[in-house]
This record gives sequence, structure tokens and C-alpha cells, in this order.
Amino acid sequence: MKVLVIQQRRGIGDMIIFLPYIHAISKKIQSKVSLLVKKNSKAEELCRDDEHIEEIISLDIDKNNSGKHNGLIGFFRLVKEIKEKKFDKIFIYNGSLRFLFLAKLAGIKSIYQYPLFLRKDNIVQTAKNFTEKFTENNISTQPSLHLDQNKITIIKNKYKFDKNFKHICIGFSASGPTKRWSIEKYIKLAENINKKMPCKFYLAGGQNDEELFKKFFNSPLANNCISFKDLSIAETLPIIKNCNIYIGNDTGWLHIASALNKKCLALFMDSPVLAYGKYSKNIYVIVPEGETEKTTTHKTLGASKISFEKVLNKSLEFLG
Repeated sequence: MKVLVIQQRRGIGDMIIFLPYIHAISKKIQSKVSLLVKKNSKAEELCRDDEHIEEIISLDIDKNNSGKHNGLIGFFRLVKEIKEKKFDKIFIYNGSLRFLFLAKLAGIKSIYQYPLFLRKDNIVQTAKNFTEKFTENNISTQPSLHLDQNKITIIKNKYKFDKNFKHICIGFSASGPTKRWSIEKYIKLAENINKKMPCKFYLAGGQNDEELFKKFFNSPLANNCISFKDLSIAETLPIIKNCNIYIGNDTGWLHIASALNKKCLALFMDSPVLAYGKYSKNIYVIVPEGETEKTTTHKTLGASKISFEKVLNKSLEFLG
């Protein structure tokens, strides 16, 4: 049986959140599935070792209308690509009429889809309810990233993960400035932790975080830091897997660490905790002073109200 799953959200965190449901479908049908996803989800790198996924098909749609699947011509180009693969079933984690037409025109007989035109939903709960209706089983919301054990061992030796040190992944990157704790506070946090116990810090950021990396490497911690700036997502996975904990913003790195079964201390200052911070047993959330997990959402703008002492004390507790 050939099965296609459409997950059109663009974020890495979104891709991670959908993994339990993709895996549940694969287990139910006792077959691998194909994914239609956007490049920004990094599914190809995240799911490279995933035993439940047959192939990743890139959904090339962008905001500038330059993607090969944009517009009417692009839509029929995508229909042709999907039709050639002769899928038997399709699961559409979206209420778009466009994807329903895609399924029908591609000749897929068995179609499962969110209610049409669904707009406001809880990303986790809607996906869970939708998938459970098909599998007829309760599905844990805890994601799991499959990673080849040899890769973990090779990286452990390459980066010398000495047991005399605590290995901390610091996720100072973010999708926007309002979702980011200041780099100065992260450096101060790392310095304080390092005074209590010898540490090595693995800095989770990308090419756009050049100035933030510079500040870390201009600090007294420079010799204790390893940068992710020039690494692919796939290359960082076994590094994070070897770390003790993740400390950082609500960003893709948080969700990756959670799915790699790492304890995560997550700073939510301008994104919805109930959607992105409560689905995993591995995530402990810190919100701005005066806010709660229910009130912290988009437009909270609470970066300056995250308690340094609370972050430090919880970090030490996790490492203890």
C-alpha cells in the first residue's frame, strides 16, 4: 500500500510535532509512508534515519510566488508528480480545498483530511484527534527522532564528550527578535553554570546568527564552545543527542532536543505555550514574570520579564 501524508507547515518545530501521528499511520497500515512537506521543515534531514518514512517530496511553494508548485500551473505540475506515484491513501493535515482537489485529480481513492476551511486550531490536539480517528488507538503526543546509533557514537568520539564535563546545548536562535532572550543573559547564564561545574556549550544557531556567535566567542567561555553555524541540521542531531540538556528559546532546536529525549528548559516569551510547550514530557517551560502558561502567546513580548534567577536555578537543578 502506498500512502501519502501532507504536512504543509514550514517550521522545524511543526515537523517534529507531527512525527507521532506520521509514525502512528505507518504502524497502523504496516507500511512506510511518503511525506509532502515544505523545504523549510527540514524533514529530509530530520527523518533521514526514520524507519517509518519511505520518501520526502518537496512542496515548493513560497511567499514570492516563485516556487515551482505556486499558482495554477504549479498546482497541475504537482498533481502530475503525485499522480505518477500512484498513491492508494492520503492524509491531509490541513483544511485546504487545494489539497483535496490535488488528491482527487491525482486519482487517490482513499482521502482523509481535516475539516475544510479549518483556520484556528491547536496544532497538537487537532492532529492527535484526526489521527486517532483513523488508527482507533490513543496516540502519545511525545515525538521521537530516529537516529542511527553509529552516528551517535562517532560524534561522541569526535567531539570528546568527556563525562567530567556537563554538555549543554544552548538555543539562542529564534524565528524573530521578540522570541529571543538576550545573548548577554545566555552568556551570563553559561558563566554562572560553568562556575558550579565544568561545562562545554554547543551553540544552536544558524548563518543569520553571526553576531550572536561572535559575542559568545568573545567571552571567557570561548574555549568551551562549539558552534552549529556551519553545520547542517542532520549533522547537529547526534551532537544534541550526546548533550545532557537543552536550554533555550522556543525554536526548532528546542523541539529537536525534545524529540531526541533530552531534558529541555524552554523560554517562552512571545509564543503560545499551550500549542508548543506542553506536548512533550521533556519540556519544562519558563514564562515571563506576571504571565502564565495559558496567557503567554504571540504578542506577549515578555523577553525582558524572563527571570534570570529562575532560569539559572532550574538549569542547575536539571544538571544536578
